[in-house]
Amino acid sequence: MSAAAPVEASGPGSTAAVAITGLRKRFGKFVAVDDLSLEVPAGAIYGLIGPNGAGKTTTFAVISSVLAPSSGSLSVLGHDPVASPQEVRRVLGYMPDSLGVYADLDVDEYLRFFAAAYKIPARSRPGLLDGLLELVALEGKRTARVDSLSRGMKQRLSLARALVHDPEVLILDEPASGLDPRARSELRALLVHLSEMGKTIVISSHILSEIEEVCSHIAIMQSGRIVAAGDTGEVSSLLTGGRRLRARFADGTVEEFTAESAPEQAALLRGLANDDARSLVEFSRVGGGLEEIFLSLTHGGDE
Repeated sequence: MSAAAPVEASGPGSTAAVAITGLRKRFGKFVAVDDLSLEVPAGAIYGLIGPNGAGKTTTFAVISSVLAPSSGSLSVLGHDPVASPQEVRRVLGYMPDSLGVYADLDVDEYLRFFAAAYKIPARSRPGLLDGLLELVALEGKRTARVDSLSRGMKQRLSLARALVHDPEVLILDEPASGLDPRARSELRALLVHLSEMGKTIVISSHILSEIEEVCSHIAIMQSGRIVAAGDTGEVSSLLTGGRRLRARFADGTVEEFTAESAPEQAALLRGLANDDARSLVEFSRVGGGLEEIFLSLTHGGDE
């Protein structure tokens, strides 16, 4: 399958929060990211998935101004990470795949350190930390040492650190890695809440079901390139030529349908619910899940 076109921001007045054109990153002779183009609409929860070594972490490091690109252009809310790294760091919060926590500090000290690093006024810090700890559900751990926290708590603390300067864009590299099902559920709910607050979130993960459930848009990477991208409905339609849907009725009959778009799916559901005398009791997608698409478009890890 050929590489998908960059995702375009759409809708009245919408803009791209992150825009990447022709990004390439080399390490010597090794090309980690190769001619990558992508647009992340403002307000999206954008999932970037791919096997190990696909280039996800390198892409995130370049967006976040941690690494300089070898070629290509990119912007974060209009700021160039190369020309204006401080402006990018002002509007962006980056949670790397490593925890990045300081074990010898307690939770309060850790967050106060980063609040000072971002030059948050001293008088504002107590209220800011109260709000962050409530947001990530760590209010009761304020005096706990960082190294005493569970994996899930450390991940939530790392997210609080990324939020300390109230960025508009969040880059989260494998935030659910190593978490148990309960912690992943809590993280998923937190991401939805942050999106409702107006944050644009770009997230990588190997837990495909989590990505599919929470993301509005998805891009699949392989060997440094984007092989598919779009909103979740568009990507889910790649294998099937449309959304395959199953309807089950109260009389026991089952029928399958194909819808080419989300509006067509919504119209189908309305028609079945309102006009069909058999009483619709279940309406669900058939196959074409993200894991199936991922496996069809990628091969094993590149590392």
